[in-house]
Amino acid sequence: MLIIWNNSMNKRDPKIIALQFNEYINNQDAKGLSSLMAEDFWVKVKKEPIWNRDMINGWNRFFNNNPTYKNIFTRVESLGNLVILIGYALWSKDSKEEDHCIWTATIENDLLVNWRLYEDIEDNRKKLNII
Repeated sequence: MLIIWNNSMNKRDPKIIALQFNEYINNQDAKGLSSLMAEDFWVKVKKEPIWNRDMINGWNRFFNNNPTYKNIFTRVESLGNLVILIGYALWSKDSKEEDHCIWTATIENDLLVNWRLYEDIEDNRKKLNII
């Protein structure tokens, strides 16, 4: 079930905030990422969310292990304060293999509350109402 919150507390377009967050990822800027994370921010990549506001060390480890990682989006839309980003990740600048994914970001008070990664499959597109 997809829950969409309508949060009028955002002063900026949630899409812009999510895209800035991704720009910080692509530039490997952990401090910039931290500046856009709410106090109760969490990331969910696999099954279990990682709850930790102080994720600078985690981001830096990720960047050290994946020095040329980039997210490229082909579609961005928002429903209230939920931003859905569709595209692919490139794990290496020399790699031609695209890791197709769907990301979601929930924005409250102009900060990310969560950043989720989904496999780009039909079931997830149905769950997110993007088919």
